[in-house]
Amino acid sequence: MLRSLRLGLAAVLLIVGAAAQGAKAQSGSGVISEIRVEGNQRIEADTVRSYMGLAPGEAYDPARADRALKALFATGLFADVSVRQQGAALVVSVVENPIINRLAFEGNRRIGDDVLEQEVQLRPRVVYTRSRVQADVQRLLQVYRRSGRFAATVEPKVIQLPQNRVDLVFEISEGPLTGIRRIDFIGNEAFSDDRLKRAVITKETRWYRFLTSDDSYDPDRLTLDRELLRKFYLERGYADFRVVSAVAELTQDRDSFFITFTVDEGEIYSFGEVSVTSTLRNLDPETLRVYLKTAESETYNAEQIEDSIEDLTFALGELGYAFVDVRPRIDRDRENRRIAVTYDINEGPRVYVERINITGNVRTLDEVVRREFRLVEGDAFNTAKLRRSRQRIRGLGFFDKVEVTQDQGTAPDRVIVNVDVQERSTGELSFGAGVSSSESVIGDVSIRERNLLGKGQDLRASVSVSARRQQLDLSFTEPYFLDRNLAAGVDVFNIERDQQDRSSFDEESTGLRLRSGFPITENLRQSVRYTLRRDDISDIDDDTSQFIRLDEGEATTSAGGYDFTYDVRDDRFEPNNGYIIRFGQEFAGVGGSIRYIQTTGGWAYYYPIFEELVGSISLKGGHIEGLGEDIRVTNRFFLGGESFRGFEAGGVGPRDDETNDSIGGNVFYVATGELRFPLGFAEELGILGRIFTEVGTLTDPDVSGPALLDTKSSRVSAGFGLSWRSPFGPIRVDIAQPIVKEDFDEEELFRFSFGTRF
Repeated sequence: MLRSLRLGLAAVLLIVGAAAQGAKAQSGSGVISEIRVEGNQRIEADTVRSYMGLAPGEAYDPARADRALKALFATGLFADVSVRQQGAALVVSVVENPIINRLAFEGNRRIGDDVLEQEVQLRPRVVYTRSRVQADVQRLLQVYRRSGRFAATVEPKVIQLPQNRVDLVFEISEGPLTGIRRIDFIGNEAFSDDRLKRAVITKETRWYRFLTSDDSYDPDRLTLDRELLRKFYLERGYADFRVVSAVAELTQDRDSFFITFTVDEGEIYSFGEVSVTSTLRNLDPETLRVYLKTAESETYNAEQIEDSIEDLTFALGELGYAFVDVRPRIDRDRENRRIAVTYDINEGPRVYVERINITGNVRTLDEVVRREFRLVEGDAFNTAKLRRSRQRIRGLGFFDKVEVTQDQGTAPDRVIVNVDVQERSTGELSFGAGVSSSESVIGDVSIRERNLLGKGQDLRASVSVSARRQQLDLSFTEPYFLDRNLAAGVDVFNIERDQQDRSSFDEESTGLRLRSGFPITENLRQSVRYTLRRDDISDIDDDTSQFIRLDEGEATTSAGGYDFTYDVRDDRFEPNNGYIIRFGQEFAGVGGSIRYIQTTGGWAYYYPIFEELVGSISLKGGHIEGLGEDIRVTNRFFLGGESFRGFEAGGVGPRDDETNDSIGGNVFYVATGELRFPLGFAEELGILGRIFTEVGTLTDPDVSGPALLDTKSSRVSAGFGLSWRSPFGPIRVDIAQPIVKEDFDEEELFRFSFGTRF
């Protein structure tokens, strides 16, 4: 009996277990009858189902349901998703992410909304997700870090709106500029920290650096500083130099950085044997040694090697070798610390210019840049001509930055030249002023646009109004007249000068000048001009010099002239090397009532004496001779002021002893020696110091009489000055004192000029 009960109970348990297992099996592998979507507002149910990868009529699989759940989350459309079975139906419950109605920025003053909008990925009518918001926060922080504000914070705020919409507001606390508290160098023995600080662009924060951003942290600038340090040492013989590390540590208050450069200077090297080899036919390598900047036993300088390569390439191009490859072969003797250099000249690959791309010019037309190129599409590529092209583009004065790079073209023998420029303001509003020892003040105002309509045309209007002069000038220059390399221009002027203090008369000149200029060679330029001018000398009193009363009344000058200019300076505006020669003549007498021949010339030479110390010497002079008549006072030379510092304008040269009137001279010369150097911290601001001395004289007016004071003796002056390339324009101050002078000369101690650009 007991056994029968046990058997019956076992059977019941087996039946119940089988039933449960069957039910479980039916539940886990049953067929999905429908997929029902709940909670959706904007998104269609069919769209939700399409993301799931499940369809009615398919067997239910928990693994597939889990994948469907993940797929719905991955769309970014939903804040929450759940999947459950309800009988044979599969129910999907979703909570949709809201739609962004409006995107705004608050608290940003230094960086505009338009800049920030370009950085963020979220936009109005885009689905809002927390991950996207956080990604945009990081992007905004990166923008501020690039601008030097590492203390900036960005807090996203969400404003709920009806219909599952939100306004997203980024609340920004920009914080102060993250400056550089200190720059340290470790491992430097040959050069002090102060000297190395001047070699890098990054600067320590100081109050006087409010006009520059170099004292704010920039990781890209720090990378450049590593290269500048390397270049600095390589130019001074440290061939083994390396920057071990450059570390920027942010202070706890996040308002500044500590910058630490760790360097390994190594030993100083000198040049060993320097030679030139060539595989080019009909070329004697020894004839090229004159182009080398490197010399045996001199301190090693990596920059001189690069300069030698450029000069060799340029010279070979001039000799007709368009495809050359100049490579330096270095042989380092570590024991004796000498580096032998061999310049190997081989025939280079035949590469042609496929295309020239010009970028960065907003106002300036492409053709203005292209016409300065010594290369055109299809030409044989030449590094030297490319370098000269860059110099010519810089010489326009239209750009702050000119970068020329090369990229591989569509074929191995093609190269693409890229020119990236950064335009500068070419409009100028200039003011000039001078103060003499007699407290006479001269002022002028001129408005000029050197790149009119982006065509490179030069338009200038000048007005000078003072107690002594009223002058109006209007000038226009077309640099490429008739689409030829021919500059043409016209000047119209009316000048009223009160010369009572200087020479006891008033002068009025009204005229027109036509001019044209064209290059003869790469460095030699010729210009021609024609001037038609009416001069009137009036308001002469009885106590005016007899030498001036002779010229009272009107006279008409019709003159033609020419000038030659040979210029091989490395920069037109602030040369450090090279020289310039000028020579010109003017002939008056083709019509008009005045006849003369005038000759003028000048020469200036610039040379870097030591690092950052540039010396220059210059000489200018002139001679005018009447053709069958005496030279009128309005056509004579006058010396002083800007033309001879230390003396008042017209203060040097012949003078009437009775009236003290300056009467000018027919012959003059002025020689100048000058040293230009940086002024410590002021170097960053563009302030340069100058010391100078000038020697010259003015003599030989074609008048005579017992009252004439004239001597051929040379005058000498010396002084110092400052030049500042300020944001308001160039400012120049000179203080000079005559050392050798005549008793009748007029002195001027202080002179300055300033201007601004817009």
